[in-house]
Amino acid sequence: MAKEYVPQPLAPTLPVFVENSLWFTNSFAMQAFSAEDNDLFYSRRMNFGQWKQRMSKKTSLAQKQEVIRRTVHVLDIDQQATEEQLVGLFQSCGQVVDCRICGDNKSILRLAFIEFTDEEGARSAVSLSGTLFGSYPIKVRLSKTAIAPVDPSLLPKSQDEREKCAKTVYCTNIDKKVTQMELEDFFKTACREIQHVRLIGYCHHQTFIAFVEFKRVESAVSALNCSGIVLGGLPLWVSQSKTPVRLDQPDLN
Repeated sequence: MAKEYVPQPLAPTLPVFVENSLWFTNSFAMQAFSAEDNDLFYSRRMNFGQWKQRMSKKTSLAQKQEVIRRTVHVLDIDQQATEEQLVGLFQSCGQVVDCRICGDNKSILRLAFIEFTDEEGARSAVSLSGTLFGSYPIKVRLSKTAIAPVDPSLLPKSQDEREKCAKTVYCTNIDKKVTQMELEDFFKTACREIQHVRLIGYCHHQTFIAFVEFKRVESAVSALNCSGIVLGGLPLWVSQSKTPVRLDQPDLN
């Protein structure tokens, strides 16, 4: 039986060094490459790797921009409004992927970001600007930022954890000079009745993040008013948490 034909570029090769040349041997031929050719080969290989990296970044940027086009920014949200109520209002515009209500340091009212499954939903949502929601007319405009995704493995896994989320806030932009005790004292003074605090830091990040769980939902709602207050040397950003406080996970890295 005749041997199976293997195209030369796919044939198994073994490098053999002979003086200043690099030879690749296979079952069909002996090919000689000078040291200069070899340098060019690896240079092209490196350039291809850099090209792949650039393309990956471009793809990631394009995906982020596509998400931004599907997201709206909502202002002047009543303090007592919940994310579920806000989603209920915007469901007539299209399917909602995510909703985040945050404290607004420029107002006693809240702001939110709502992401839809398509751009048409976001454009339709803008027409709801001026709608009375709670006690105030809301303002809706296309967003310039995307909602940061949540790791699915961190989402609540039980009804008990979902109830904890309602009593928990997520804090970002925390000055690294701030200790967990100082953060706890800050929220005790402002909102009282704290259950747990987790301060999390990573060496490659310039600031800390934290999860603060309160004993009552009302305290968590009140904590959103702390957004924009300077703690340490930086303004604190506070939003409703999507994940519960889990004490079995490490706090600082």
